[in-house]
Amino acid sequence: MILKKAVLFVDANNWYHNVKKWFKPSDLDITKVAKMICFDNGLELSEVRWYTSMPSIQDDELVYKRQRAFLGSLERRGVRVITRKLQRLSNDELRTKRKELLDSWDLCNKCRPIVSESFMDISDHHQKEKGIDVWIAIDMVKESLQGNIDCCVLISGDADFVPALNLVKDVGKEVLVSAVPSGFSNELRQKFRFLVLGRKKLSACLRDYSEVSHNG
Repeated sequence: MILKKAVLFVDANNWYHNVKKWFKPSDLDITKVAKMICFDNGLELSEVRWYTSMPSIQDDELVYKRQRAFLGSLERRGVRVITRKLQRLSNDELRTKRKELLDSWDLCNKCRPIVSESFMDISDHHQKEKGIDVWIAIDMVKESLQGNIDCCVLISGDADFVPALNLVKDVGKEVLVSAVPSGFSNELRQKFRFLVLGRKKLSACLRDYSEVSHNG
């Protein structure tokens, strides 16, 4: 039997704040979590992507170095890390930077309008610009439209992803959402196939003691 190809998209900020009630987040091996999810759902894991904001070294050098070390440990385990700097930009600066980035992606005529509509929305720019949730949404839709995946697996309990996941389904791809019980949106669970990550399940995904990083 040919297994459906899946990419795991991790909303790192959402993951961190929800699992820390049970574990030190860095003690969990996200690759083990990904393999467990795919095994339980008959999927072939193609890639794990970790999306996170990056603190400024000028704001706190120690926090920056700890985050960089932790992300390096993820990359050594084969995780693709996607980061965004925290910054404040004016409307014009933000619009220009996003347009330049959008142009660099070389999207097809079908993908570009869908991605552009979400990515160029700067209505919430008054907050520190992270762009993480937008970036995840764009990548999920883009990979689905281009036929690179059969199933989009999202680790996040955030209902803000519902529109993007609806688009993924509209182009004929499967969706699976997974999160710990705390903060797992009812809307996500009502609209999409889901897997709740309980404490017992996650206990089986702890990193080996010799590999555990204490970088937060």
